[in-house]
Amino acid sequence: MKIVDLISWFEEWANPAWCESWDNCGWQVEPGVLQESARVLVCLTPTLAVMEEAIAHRANLIFAHHPLIFTPPKSFRRGEAISEMVRLAFIHNIGIYTAHTNFDQVPDGTADVLAQILELQQVSPIVPAVSGFGYGRVGELEKSLTFQELLAIIQQRLSPPDLIFSPTADLQQQISRVAVLGGSGASFISAVVKTGAQVYLTSDCKFHQFQESRDRGLILVDAGHYATERPACDRLSQKFISLNLDWVQLSQQDEDFREFFTRASI
Repeated sequence: MKIVDLISWFEEWANPAWCESWDNCGWQVEPGVLQESARVLVCLTPTLAVMEEAIAHRANLIFAHHPLIFTPPKSFRRGEAISEMVRLAFIHNIGIYTAHTNFDQVPDGTADVLAQILELQQVSPIVPAVSGFGYGRVGELEKSLTFQELLAIIQQRLSPPDLIFSPTADLQQQISRVAVLGGSGASFISAVVKTGAQVYLTSDCKFHQFQESRDRGLILVDAGHYATERPACDRLSQKFISLNLDWVQLSQQDEDFREFFTRASI
């Protein structure tokens, strides 16, 4: 399959027109690879380490969730990360394509995959959008669990380096209804409260957002940006593999960008 055909296939599923106005979805760098047979490296975040990985594997497309170019740069200078990515992309003929807020909304996108990992039933979007799609997912657990049991499942299935949750949460509280949203989802707290969810799994939550959730009777769980979105990249790579492309791989150089100091680190 040529790259142009792969992108057309993807955009029928996750239309870039659904991208938010503040976002930057679609081609970040297209150095003239559209007619080449697709050799794809899938990643969460396009970084220089990912670019080096793509070069080593002779990939011609980096397919990323996070945009390479988010805030329009005012200049390109040697040694700066974005400039180096663009320079290497043209030297090695590697396209960089991003699916961000459009991919967040669709079936098998970031939120939907999280809901599947927790085996939520009767799932619907937290905030509905076009064609029944939308941001986040809320649904029922297959069977009621204590909050402690739910935390253990999240830890086991997402492997976050740390889990943060609302203060005074009762670990023995029975949980049946859960909301999820991969990435930075704290701005959706009010919408989640309206769904009747007892627990909201997301990431990048601030101090007072935990306070707000506690005060509104919602248990907020922050598992980290990487842990909540990387599974959807894995699912995407599996979809690409099913298309019988020349080569597809999930990046092994994706980074969490966070490390946690513990006593074990001493």
